[in-house]
Amino acid sequence: MLPLNNPVMDHISYGIYLAVSIGMTIWVARVLSRSGEVFLTRCFGQDTELATSTNRLLVIGFYLVNIGFICLRLGTWPAQQIELIPARGSRIGVSILFLGVIDFFN
Repeated sequence: MLPLNNPVMDHISYGIYLAVSIGMTIWVARVLSRSGEVFLTRCFGQDTELATSTNRLLVIGFYLVNIGFICLRLGTWPAQQIELIPARGSRIGVSILFLGVIDFFN
């Protein structure tokens, strides 16, 4: 078994963090897109073409903001943390919290 302060463990934890955070971002964007299109169609007076294009723009903006935030957090990653699961869990938790805030203001 590898020691927890091994650089290989850091790379594994990077992968776990990215996979969970980006996976959650994609899932939330798809759910918001499906639910939001009906709302936008009604807001734009049944103009489905305008609602669909606006919905796509909102989803792209959502991806850019959230994936940018996730990558930005990698820059502040402390090297060789002792407790792998709690440390990554808190980072993923902050990313999910950010997803919720962005969803609320969107």
